[in-house]
Parts: sequence; structure tokens; C-alpha cells
Amino acid sequence: MIKLKHRGPDWSGLHQYGDCYLAHQRLAIVDPASGDQPLFNEDKTIAVTVNGEIYNHEELRKQLPNHTFRTGSDCDVIAHLYEEHGENFVDMLDGIFSFVLLDTRDNSFIVARDAIGVTSLYIGWGLDGSVWISSELKGLNDDCEHFESFPPGHLYSSKEREFRRWYNPPWFSEAIPSAPYDPLALRHAFEKAVIKRLMTDVPFGVLLSGGLDSSLVAAVTARYLEGTNAAKQWGTKLHSFCVGLEGAPDLKAAKEVADYIGTVHHEFHYTVQDGIDAIEDVIYHIETYDVTTIRASIPMFLMSRKIKSLGVKWVISGEGSDEIFGGYLYFHKAPNKEEFHQETCRKIKALHQYDCLRANKSTFAWGLEARVPFLDKEFIKVAMNIDPEYKMIKKEEGRIEKWVLRRAFDDEEHPYLPKHILYRQKEQFSDGVGYGWIDGLKAHAEKHVTDRMMLNAANIFPFNTPTTKEAYYYRMIFERFFPQNSARLTVPGGPSVACSTAKAVEWDAAWSNNLDPSGRAALGVHSSAYGNQVKAVEPEKIIPKMEVSPLGVVI
Repeated sequence: MIKLKHRGPDWSGLHQYGDCYLAHQRLAIVDPASGDQPLFNEDKTIAVTVNGEIYNHEELRKQLPNHTFRTGSDCDVIAHLYEEHGENFVDMLDGIFSFVLLDTRDNSFIVARDAIGVTSLYIGWGLDGSVWISSELKGLNDDCEHFESFPPGHLYSSKEREFRRWYNPPWFSEAIPSAPYDPLALRHAFEKAVIKRLMTDVPFGVLLSGGLDSSLVAAVTARYLEGTNAAKQWGTKLHSFCVGLEGAPDLKAAKEVADYIGTVHHEFHYTVQDGIDAIEDVIYHIETYDVTTIRASIPMFLMSRKIKSLGVKWVISGEGSDEIFGGYLYFHKAPNKEEFHQETCRKIKALHQYDCLRANKSTFAWGLEARVPFLDKEFIKVAMNIDPEYKMIKKEEGRIEKWVLRRAFDDEEHPYLPKHILYRQKEQFSDGVGYGWIDGLKAHAEKHVTDRMMLNAANIFPFNTPTTKEAYYYRMIFERFFPQNSARLTVPGGPSVACSTAKAVEWDAAWSNNLDPSGRAALGVHSSAYGNQVKAVEPEKIIPKMEVSPLGVVI
């Protein structure tokens, strides 16, 4: 449990039945006084540990009139739903969650993870026949012979000893939808997704980069906060947070949005050297060697520490929009609506390995939770049912990336955002915090990875062989923390340009010679594409420390 204490610093819970153990580190957000875990049914024959939020718990309680609840925790409904419906209750949950439920009546257990994988979860197997479940792989790697990422939208039953997909939306088959675009329906679906996430008994805020997605999240939150239970407890003034290098594109845009919607704005600065100093801690916490994820996780990690120091325990964030609406700049080259839609499906399915992993682990490293309304089940259902022809980027018609989302919130009478923010070019988070950030990371890696080392890369790292010095540098650090083969297999690989999947690299022949996950790698699309930027100042040379801190990691 000590390895995951950073994820839940408020309470430690342990329950043992026979050779089954449920352990929980709690971050108390709803009913902090009595909602400690594990949670039980009335006679304590069913026990459950949960990481997440069940937004429709009050509605579900009403469907269980014959049950007595011990706490006001939103997760208290899970054990009782299982009593009533068995394993088939999971799709009734509206929220984000990873849970383990133990049924002592027959000594069985089930494990489930939310639809998209917003919460992190891993499963492992020991040589002695044991099964292990953990929010982070560091809770498994010392005890399991094999472990892997628990698939999103799935349930594992000890009776069948296999995974079963409980989340089966129409878009999952990648069939092309044909529903007409209804901007008001899309707007209302998103507003509902934001409002339901204002469930809290503790202080909260919103991450505001000044880009379209976070600005819409902040604008909708600010507009509807008054009158909610959250406002009654904590006031109607929303706090917003932004991070970046001095002069970063995000900082200016975020301040303008904050002033426009009236938030109490907090701007955090960091230097390239600050970020470099945090690389090892970040890789230990986020448990990946993926270049894009590490680039974006470092500023989010640094910002989360500052936010938590202000007494805030959770934040609303804008992850998921680019995957749903084809917001990454490489979508400009999608050849047709079929390819466009199938790529969005592939991107959503992979979110748990990238942006969801980053948002969850970068924040939970400091006991802070991130909520993501764009990944609301009902909102995804509405957005992914739109005929992708409407999502296609058509410059000649004035349709830039995420046009359907921008148009839905383009309200002349009651504007949500300034026009130029609503139509601001997409910036990936790792770019928006300052273009010098990525250049600084590359320069730092250049000093620690030689050409000779790169010649042997395929022999040293035959799986997901790093093709750049930056990737090689991150991989070295990752392997020192997590040397098991199972650990390296949890990280995705393959060619990518501007965050594309490997399949989408085929859209433009020139991209195969410019494989970099930065948005600036979208040559001919980004206004500051590689080849047009000013040379970055090299950071101070430091020798990376390669020892694991005894203070441990977070889950």
C-alpha cells in the first residue's frame, strides 16, 4: 500500500477474508467524514474498493429502496447493485471507476474498469496462483510473474477467469454513423456532462490552458456553477489554473479567458531546467516511456503539486475532445469521412494508454483528481453518432479542426468565449506550455545519449525500439524503475506524427520522414511547424540520477 499512498493520502483501509485482501488509499471527495473504504453491503458479505466517482449515485439509490446505506459516498451503491443485479450492473454506473468486489458468500470476486479508462488499473498473476489488482503497475511488479493493463470497458470474473467487455457502444465497431449534425444537441450534451461532474464536498478548480477544450470546460462550469450544491459549500467563484514557460502561448490565452468568464486565475511558471529535474519522478509516477505522454506529463505534474498546495482536491480538465472530434492537426489530411471516423475510433480506444494515463497519474501523484467531461458516456454517444462528414476539416469552407464543437458554442447572444479563442488553432499541451519546452528536452537528451548508443538501440531495446535520442533517454529511465518485460509491454509503440496512430501516418507520404508526436510535426498545417522556429536555448547540463527514491510512488 505504501507504494500507492500518494494517490490517497486521506485514509488507509484494509479488509481480509480468508486469503483475499482488499486495500485502499482514499482521496476523500464525496462524504469525506464517513465514506472510508472498503465499503460493504448490510451484512458485510460483499466488500468493495473503488477508485472513481459515480455521478448518478443518488438516482441509483432511489432504485434500491430496500437497501440500507452505511455512508453518503457515491461509491456505496456498488455493493448493493451487485446484490440486486449480479455482474450485469456495471453499465448502470455513470462515472469513472476502477473497482474490486469480493463476494464472501462463494469466495468469488469481480474487477471492472470504466468505459474509456479514465481511471488507471492493472492486473497481475503470481506463480503461486494469486491474482493481483492495482491502480498502478508499481503495486504489482515486485509480486507478479506477469502483469498488464486492465482493458477499459471490461469486467474480469474470478468464476470465468476471463475478461468480458461490458461497454458496447455503436461506435466501437467503427461503422460510419449518419445522424445529422445538431449543434444545440451537442452543446446541451456537453453542458450536462460538465454539470454532473460538479459533485463534491471539497474545494475544486478547472485546468485552463486557453485552448478550445479547456476554455469550454471552464466557461460551462463558470456559467452553471451558481445554484449547484458545490457553490453552496464553496462559493460561486471558480478557480482556474494554468502552467507554462515564460511567454508561452497558453499563458496569454488562459489569462484572457479567465478574465472573460470571471475566474480566480492562478498562473504557474516553470523553466526548462525545472522540467528536466522532474523527468525521473514523472516517469516513475506515470509509468510509461511514450515520448508524447512524458512531454505533456511533466508540466501537468509540476502544476498539480502547486494546485494541491492550495487545498484543492480535484480539477475539471479537457482531455478527450481531440480524439472525438479529430482535433489533432494531422486530421487535416484525412482523405475521406470514413478514414476520419475510423481514426477517431482508434484514438478513443487508445486513450487509456496516453492522455487518460497522463491526466490520472500526473495529478494523483499529488493526491489530486482530474475529471474529464468530454469522456462522459452519454456525450460520446451523441458526438460519435454525428455523420463524420460534418467533422471533416475543409479550409475552403472555413471549417477548421473541431468545427462542429466550435459552432455548437458560437452563441452571438450569450457568448461563451471570445471569438478568437473559440477559433484558436489547436495546440497540443506539450507545445502550448511553450515551444522551447520540447526543444529543451531534445537538447538535454542529446547530451546524454550518444550516436554510438543509438547504433545499438535495437539490440538493447528490441521491443518498441527508440528511434530518437529523446525516446532512448526516457526508455533508460523507465527500464531502471520497471525492468520487467511485462512493464515494457504495457507501453504502446509504432510510428506517429502529431499524435496520430500508425495507420494515419499513411495519409501523407512526407510524414514518414518526419515522425515526431509534436503538433508542429504536421508540416504545412501548424503555423509554427518545424523548420520555422527559432533555435531554443540549451538547458544547463546535468547528470541524471538513476536511483529510486525510498519515499516511493503514487497509486
